[in-house]
Amino acid sequence: MPRQLIIACLLAFGASMTHAQSGPLRIEITEGVIEPVPVAIPRFIAETAAADTLAGQLTELVTADLVNSGLFRAIPADAHIGRVTNFNAPVQYADWKVINVHALITGAVTVTDDNQMVVSFRLFDIFSQNQMEGLQFAASTRAWRRIGHKIADRIYARLTGEQGYFDSRIVYIAEEGPKDARKKRLAVMDYDGANNRYLTDSSSIVLAPRFSPNAREIIYTSYETGVPQVFLMNVDTLRRRLIDQDRNMSFAPRFSPDGQRAIMSLSDGRNSDIYSVDLATGQKTRLTRTPAIETAPGYSPDGSRIVFESDRGGGQQIYVMGANGGNAQRISRGEGRYATPVWSPRGDLIAFTKILNDRFHIGVMRTDGSGERLLTGSRLEEGPTWSPNGRVIMFFREIPGADGGPIIYSVNVTGQNLRKVPTPTFGSDPAWSNLLE
Repeated sequence: MPRQLIIACLLAFGASMTHAQSGPLRIEITEGVIEPVPVAIPRFIAETAAADTLAGQLTELVTADLVNSGLFRAIPADAHIGRVTNFNAPVQYADWKVINVHALITGAVTVTDDNQMVVSFRLFDIFSQNQMEGLQFAASTRAWRRIGHKIADRIYARLTGEQGYFDSRIVYIAEEGPKDARKKRLAVMDYDGANNRYLTDSSSIVLAPRFSPNAREIIYTSYETGVPQVFLMNVDTLRRRLIDQDRNMSFAPRFSPDGQRAIMSLSDGRNSDIYSVDLATGQKTRLTRTPAIETAPGYSPDGSRIVFESDRGGGQQIYVMGANGGNAQRISRGEGRYATPVWSPRGDLIAFTKILNDRFHIGVMRTDGSGERLLTGSRLEEGPTWSPNGRVIMFFREIPGADGGPIIYSVNVTGQNLRKVPTPTFGSDPAWSNLLE
């Protein structure tokens, strides 16, 4: 389905919503252990016969989004004392309070004869007995998953004070076949593994896909010309073009925050340096000039700085420099080697891969290198990518053995809630999009 805007209307409703803006229910996300907030999500009400299946699907999707975040715990339906059979009926707060529900989410779905749907939901704070949110979405029934993710995003935002991340996509490398002859192709999916779609065939090796800021284009490395080169692809039309017409070896690309430029490594066969490329004109600007291997560059969210990895100091470490190059400062100071740095969209942290004592770790540090924390560890894992709100990191982990391969995982920034992300085949090198428009 094309990526154009699918929502016909987005309306607030409910007289008490404005009054509840200062309500007491709010999750404080810290680096400590978070006790999931108990929520109740009764099955959404089907207000037309054609809406019954969608009502159940939307309920399950919103529940899964919230529970999988690790911040919420859904009270099972068989424990509910209250029953929601009319979307507009007054909430019986005492029935929900007695089973320790903190937040109640109700919904209703209407489907018309031309396969259009209207989905309404409300969010209630049980203890303050206030409605916190009330919204209505209208779209084609084909867009039901996006509507469900948008509802979950609104609930997440209302209860945490931060934007959600559910209405987003992942581009990754789908891998299949025997370990010594593995075929790779570009694939894109929803953040939870649904709606998987292949973008390329497996005739050429592809690496390091990254979304543009508006999630309509992907930049990646391909070996289809015989050497690694960076291509730009439109996600919907699959049209693509070579970025560097000089046909240098190029790899490890990322977009600038405004989407106007790409930053990448270019190599003459002896060493690699970092360049930025104007995507409209193809003009290249060299940003590093050393005999070292310098790669995996990425911009800070405001575009003012660049983080990258380099062995200019004798080992693989992380450096930060201004967006125009020069005056690079090493920020990684721990034992071991550091690779694949990527700036958080919040601007406060840099995620990385660390190799120490024959083990790989995904970690985070502040942008000056302080406060390093390792979130995971295994025989082989790498390639961190941030959720749009900077609270979750995806990466891939290699499963050993003759039949093993890369599996995509997610973990939150506190190191908790490690989860496997489902893919049809093995998957590596994930990259998270911004929230979809």
